[in-house]
Amino acid sequence: MTKSPAQALQDESAEWFASLEPVRPQDMVGLWRGRGHPSGHPLDGVLENLRWFGKRFHPDGRADALLFEGAPGRLVAVDPKVFPIRWAIRLARFGRTSSAVNLFSHIRPRVRAKSTTASLENRMDRDVLTAAMVYDQQPITDMFRRISDTEIAGKMIVEGDPRRYYFRLEKVAD
Repeated sequence: MTKSPAQALQDESAEWFASLEPVRPQDMVGLWRGRGHPSGHPLDGVLENLRWFGKRFHPDGRADALLFEGAPGRLVAVDPKVFPIRWAIRLARFGRTSSAVNLFSHIRPRVRAKSTTASLENRMDRDVLTAAMVYDQQPITDMFRRISDTEIAGKMIVEGDPRRYYFRLEKVAD
């Protein structure tokens, strides 16, 4: 049976991710700029369209899971619980439109996180112990692997969904 292009890209991305070295949670502390890694996932391109900035990991092991660009020079931590992940995936096509950008720019200030929204810890990923970010109120775990000293690969796992969303994080100087 021939694989669909999306499945072939998922398999290629999984192989790439598995080839990378693990990363320790303490090495993740700081501010990271994110961008998607094309992987055949329905969310490919959605976060970038909505002006996703990345993630922030705090020394106490807590994290701002979703940081977006707000007013010039300002980052807005958005509470992921406001957007159920299964609905976000179903509406992904809309998420890549200019209408979504306009709508999100109006609701972003109203869905601001009141505190951190995830925890950073060690987890097993394909028999490799590596840093993972576990969302507080979503069935999501982001696994991380090291690309370089300043770049990390991420793999978003949604419980019950075999597809993975891959992304990259680049360390932002303090």
